[in-house]
Amino acid sequence: MTQNDVSTEPAADKAVQGKSRASWHWAWLLVALIIAFVVIIRIRLLDFPLERDEGELAYAGQLMLQGVPPYKLAYHMKLPGAYGAYALFLALLGQTQAAVHWGLLLINASTIIVIYLLGSRLFGRLAGVVACASYGLLSLSPSVLGFSAHTEHFVVLPALGGILLLLKAIETGRVWWYFGSGVLVGLAFLMKQHGMVFVVFGALYFIWSEWRKSEIDWRGAVAGGGAYSLGAVLPFALTCLVLYASGVFDKFWFWTFSYARQYATSLSIQDGFQIFLQNTTAVIGSSALIWALAGVGLISFSWDRERRDHAAFAIAFLILSFIGVCPGFYFRSHYFILMLPAVSLLAGLGVSSARRYLMQRGNWAPWAAGPVLLFLVAFGYAVLQQKEFFFKMDPRMASRVIYGGNPFPESLEIGKYIREHSDPGARIAVIGSEPQIYFYSGRRSVTGYVITYGLMEKQKYALLMQKEMIAEIEGGRPEYVVFVNVATSWLPGPGSEKLIFAWADQYIGSQYDREGLIDILSKSQTEYRWGEDAKGYQPRSQYYLQVFRRKTSSDR
Repeated sequence: MTQNDVSTEPAADKAVQGKSRASWHWAWLLVALIIAFVVIIRIRLLDFPLERDEGELAYAGQLMLQGVPPYKLAYHMKLPGAYGAYALFLALLGQTQAAVHWGLLLINASTIIVIYLLGSRLFGRLAGVVACASYGLLSLSPSVLGFSAHTEHFVVLPALGGILLLLKAIETGRVWWYFGSGVLVGLAFLMKQHGMVFVVFGALYFIWSEWRKSEIDWRGAVAGGGAYSLGAVLPFALTCLVLYASGVFDKFWFWTFSYARQYATSLSIQDGFQIFLQNTTAVIGSSALIWALAGVGLISFSWDRERRDHAAFAIAFLILSFIGVCPGFYFRSHYFILMLPAVSLLAGLGVSSARRYLMQRGNWAPWAAGPVLLFLVAFGYAVLQQKEFFFKMDPRMASRVIYGGNPFPESLEIGKYIREHSDPGARIAVIGSEPQIYFYSGRRSVTGYVITYGLMEKQKYALLMQKEMIAEIEGGRPEYVVFVNVATSWLPGPGSEKLIFAWADQYIGSQYDREGLIDILSKSQTEYRWGEDAKGYQPRSQYYLQVFRRKTSSDR
């Protein structure tokens, strides 16, 4: 080695390090801009009216802040993790729909950062930036109802955090990293049963990582696998103990496992396939080019040899994420949020691998910017297609455009009226699936059936549920009853039990006076009638709600 070699080598190293630092700074600047873009849109829609799932979660969170455990006064098949998350947001940010959406904003921004960390670790910084930009846009889209704080958002963040820690654990072999990874994916399951797919993914990837080693360290493998398993079980086990101590374990188990099993097996595979085809087209929608780039990423392992070590990760992650969308074969729009991290990572890989391919082909190197430009076009096109929703519609109109005649904006006014015309300790009942009314009014329900879809399903508990709801309302003697005459609040079918409707007609007619009628005439017009004006008003729409107040003894 010559004296000149010695003098120039450190300079070359410094140049490489300087270039790497500049790349790191540019990448994080782009991540910050992506988050800012998403935050601006979400802040504009903070007052978006709560829809049913949000209303149920917010009401349960509200009850938790009052010391009422989940499943005691509000029944549903969701696991209680999301209830706890809502309770935290409401405690810190206030009991409003804006607080719920502030919480979603924080969860979403955190997930974007974790997507970048995961993508850059696996496939490089360019892939990480494209992945987090893709996820930021896709998870915001109305096509997956991304502006509502559905449980899928709460599943994705801890699941990705757990997977990121798992990669660190496999690299270092440290048992505590495995345990931390298990705890996070266990929390993902606690948010919703669908989160189990990420627990399974972590276990399978750990096994595969150990199997491919030239010489397996069985002691380390057992320790790591045991720590991961213990961490994954711990959140659920502790939750069961808390619910048992609170006296609601039987209700919890019935709703989250016994009834959930009935719910998940009510549709045939043929029905599910038709729903899948219909809903997948809508979900992809204006983001088709981004999904196409994910397809490029999926096949890029055929030419990008340096990335093949992560092929098993990417493919298994996509498959398990898709399985998470499948339970029950309902394929609801927001279920696809569980797939968006895998799709986004593959889109990032597709852009990065295509760029590397062009750069390595000599004469094609000048076209190496093409994949990045193509992604920018795909991103910009998706934004333009959704510009009305993102930048122009007010929260009420956005809700009406997305949810049609569902009474989500109207629930705000109904809740306000009940709150202003009743004592804080008053109990009410909503006959229909509009639990957001309980949340807005700040009044407790006399019945745990705050979502009534299960009463209409063709499952063995339907009639028993209706009888139990009737008994709870009659025994609770609510001061106000809201009857929801909106089909999507019930989803009755040809074989649905109808006892609840016949009973409600007789019971309300004999015990209550009509005090409010809310007639949803169009996307932009709702007729509100209160007091004497409500009594003689005949609804002009098929979508309306009636508010009744219990008769006084002198009225009977």
